[in-house]
Amino acid sequence: MNSTKVLDAKGLACPMPIVKTKKEMKELETGDILEIHATDKGAKSDLAAWAKSGGHELLKDEEEDDVLKFWLQKG
Repeated sequence: MNSTKVLDAKGLACPMPIVKTKKEMKELETGDILEIHATDKGAKSDLAAWAKSGGHELLKDEEEDDVLKFWLQKG
């Protein structure tokens, strides 16, 4: 999946992946896609809930070699 920007949040504990995601999303245009890489297992539920509450869409998520990858489209 093509992403506009990639955010490396590996090694960060909650709530830092969300804090960094929020900051990056502010800089993107509506419709842009942010790819997030995180290792905090809590990020999966946190990012899904945050995206929904912020009017963004979680397009896809997957886990690869203990790294959680998410693709969020800015609403």
